[in-house]
Amino acid sequence: MSTTHFGFQSVDEKDKARRVRGVFDSVAPKYDLMNDLMSAGLHRAWKAYTVMVADVRPGYQVLDIAGGTGDLAMAFAKKAGASGRVVHTDINAAMLSTGRDRLLDAGVVLPTAVCDAEQLPFPDNHFDVVSVAFGLRNMTHKDVALREMARVLKPRGKLLVLEFSKVAKPLEKAYDWYSFKVLPALGKFVAGDDASYRYLAESIRMHPDQHTLKALMQQSGFGHVDYHNLTGGVAALHVGIKC
Repeated sequence: MSTTHFGFQSVDEKDKARRVRGVFDSVAPKYDLMNDLMSAGLHRAWKAYTVMVADVRPGYQVLDIAGGTGDLAMAFAKKAGASGRVVHTDINAAMLSTGRDRLLDAGVVLPTAVCDAEQLPFPDNHFDVVSVAFGLRNMTHKDVALREMARVLKPRGKLLVLEFSKVAKPLEKAYDWYSFKVLPALGKFVAGDDASYRYLAESIRMHPDQHTLKALMQQSGFGHVDYHNLTGGVAALHVGIKC
């Protein structure tokens, strides 16, 4: 049996996707509210920075992976305009449905698709920009997913990976206390679910740090990769250019 990590637990590789799906089925209704509370609204600034760095222009083809409630997809759609196209995807149907409803309420109509980042149903060399925000750490085979992202990007296309990362050393103790004490309690009080937010804290610790993720992206078809630490490394934006 091949195993992988689900938070701090070791689980059958084939079971991880089901467990992750269960987490996001549970948190979908309160996802945006919890993001605001957990990050004191900072996730909005991180996403705005990602949109700026993406530099989406009119006519661009954009793929938003693990697009969830549609923050990035909505921002990209405004930049791509009527001549471009933004495809909003997520492996979790509950998250995708929540995001689609939110986009429609804002008058934004985008193609949406439930799909697995490790098996993207799109042709080679198709997109100008691919983004994945706070989704890569939940993928079972990150290297496979990154190679798929490279495959669907046009040559010189841009991948943006916004993800929780390794915080600066002076922040570690306070961040650990917040992650393992405050966060689950907040999840239980607001969303009635402490276990999913305990998984969130654990999954962040199991995710590759900034340097390791940069190397993994370079091994997956991206010739130039750099990263930008955000809020002391609480999050990091990795930017890769396809060879």
